[in-house]
Amino acid sequence: MFLELLPWALFMLFVFAMLALDLGVFHKDAHQVERREALAWSAVWIGLAIAFNIGIYIFRGTEDGLEWTTGYLVEKTLSVDNIFIILLIFSAFAVPQAYQHRVLFWGIVGALVMRAALIAVAGVLLSTLHFVIYIFGAFLIFTGIKFLREQDHQPDLERHPVVRFANRIFRTSHEYDGQKFFTRKNGLLYATPLFVTLLLIEATDLVFAVDSIPAIYAITDDPFIVFTSNIFAILGLRSLYFVLAGYLSGLAYLKPALAAILVFVGAKMLVIDFYKVPSLASLAVIATILTVAIAASLIVARRRAAVLEKAPALAPESGH
Repeated sequence: MFLELLPWALFMLFVFAMLALDLGVFHKDAHQVERREALAWSAVWIGLAIAFNIGIYIFRGTEDGLEWTTGYLVEKTLSVDNIFIILLIFSAFAVPQAYQHRVLFWGIVGALVMRAALIAVAGVLLSTLHFVIYIFGAFLIFTGIKFLREQDHQPDLERHPVVRFANRIFRTSHEYDGQKFFTRKNGLLYATPLFVTLLLIEATDLVFAVDSIPAIYAITDDPFIVFTSNIFAILGLRSLYFVLAGYLSGLAYLKPALAAILVFVGAKMLVIDFYKVPSLASLAVIATILTVAIAASLIVARRRAAVLEKAPALAPESGH
């Protein structure tokens, strides 16, 4: 029993130590996270994930190692779509860049707790009620098709149910008080816009977790692989946000790629009792989808930039 729990305990100890180091040392004082710093932290988290994955290959074998790689890649990809929403939330509430890291840090902590609970619930359902796997598969396919059909739009966050709930439960202030989530005015405690922003980010992650957790259970039913790959993807989300926030709008085919991945893993769940797709084949399909989407997006972005460069030169000629 002790040997079975030891990897879990060591992993959680590692996570808490890294989070404490992050907030308590490297980001003790609020400051704007520059792209170079974000790139460095992204490299750290990805490097740690690779090192952990190598450990899985060494101690648990190739099959488990491939499942971890595929699970991590799926979770990392699905988390990118979450960055769009975070960017929108920060813009809507005009969150100063110096305080964005603090919000994301506590958002990640909340996400870790929620993901752990949801992974446990999903695992119990799948182990005791096997038919649930078909429900999860159908749900993922439905979500993927919905991704393709829905138009990009910006929701009215001021009327979001979470914001209305916060306004009903807490006294809310419209002014920031440094990086505080709560502030006092005339002896009364008020929630700052930073706290409301945090609630919105937690609610957003809950929605995305409902998609991502069934997706990784389509790859493996090993709870340790599911949990650790999911957590590593979430831990790197914060630094990934600061790296990609300015570039995501140029990835025109990111959403179709996410939709294709969801449909693929959903289909895997539906046929699992008839045919189990090999881990290496799953990894190859998902990697191919991502590569094609990124390459196509870069080609389209380059062509658009070329058209815009030519437009000013053509404008004077059209007047003759």
